Amino acid sequence: MSSLSIRQIRKVYTNGVEVLKGIDIEVKDGQFLILVGGSGSGKSTLLNMIAGLESVTSGEIRIGDRVVNALQPKDRDIAMVFQSYALYPSMTVRQNIAFGLGVKKVPKQEQQEIVERVAQTLQITHLLDRRPAQLSGGQRQRVAMGRAIARKPSLFLFDEPLSNLDAKLRVEMRAEIKRLHQRLKSTIVYVTHDQIEAMTMGDLIAVMKDGVVQQLGTPQDIYDNPANLFVAGFIGSPSMNFIHATLAIDGAGAPYVTLENGGRSMQLRLPFDAARLARHVGSAVILGIRPEQITDLGTAHGVNGQELDCLIDLVEPTGPDTLLTTTMNGAAVTCRAHPREAVSPGQSMALSFNLSKATLFDPASGERLV
Repeated sequence: MSSLSIRQIRKVYTNGVEVLKGIDIEVKDGQFLILVGGSGSGKSTLLNMIAGLESVTSGEIRIGDRVVNALQPKDRDIAMVFQSYALYPSMTVRQNIAFGLGVKKVPKQEQQEIVERVAQTLQITHLLDRRPAQLSGGQRQRVAMGRAIARKPSLFLFDEPLSNLDAKLRVEMRAEIKRLHQRLKSTIVYVTHDQIEAMTMGDLIAVMKDGVVQQLGTPQDIYDNPANLFVAGFIGSPSMNFIHATLAIDGAGAPYVTLENGGRSMQLRLPFDAARLARHVGSAVILGIRPEQITDLGTAHGVNGQELDCLIDLVEPTGPDTLLTTTMNGAAVTCRAHPREAVSPGQSMALSFNLSKATLFDPASGERLV
């Protein structure tokens, strides 16, 4: 295991396109880092640079106490698990797992012991004599992970390993990888475009867009305190609601915004320091509030919320709760309600707004105001 240090990493291709624009990330020994973002965010390019598959234009990558910029992939003491599994079709599972050990000239008896131990860890002992074509997608991914684990690298790199799996298997493998990390206490860098994977698996998340780390932090901190509109909208399922409004101050000097729904309006008092928002009074703002913070009065019992009767446009049962869609200030807004409390589309329902974790954003810059 090793720490990973990424300092001011830039990648510029010969055509002048800058893909990474000064990335700084520090990963402690044994941490699980998630690189998450949409297509073209630069996350896979950064992973390939850590692996040595892409050159560095400027900056420094350090694995443990070694600067690895100029080292070949084989000399970096890493193991990579790909989306495509990359198994040798003519080899058995046993031979695939042992392949890297053979390259390192590990004695045959030791190879066998390591393969057996890894197979037990991943619960694939019964598959050791099969070939990849005889395995399911989940089994192939376990074999690919087993081949990486057998080498005992300083750093594990995962490149969207679950993208080819069906939804149920993705959930199972997500838990499997997390359990594996807890057992091995290994340092892992994991690339995904799936924010649910990011939230459930990582100790540390780097949210990327256009070659820039928009925010780096723990899953809960990023969820509760998004740095800007992009992060707030990308992390969370369903995503955060964004309600356009004008910031005002009431007679008592407290900030508020006005919400309109179905011909009714409400002044929603904001729990923010008016002094911090003074220069924004009278200006357009975006109120960010997550679906679970707008809910039925039964679920909101005991929470100091503000209530508004809302006309419900859409009802989506999910089992443990029901998602309701209403319209506020012309925007679709998603709320969470208890299934017993949900009304039918076209009916009104009293909803409670808990603003303890609400945020305000600047619509021009997208940056968080409070």
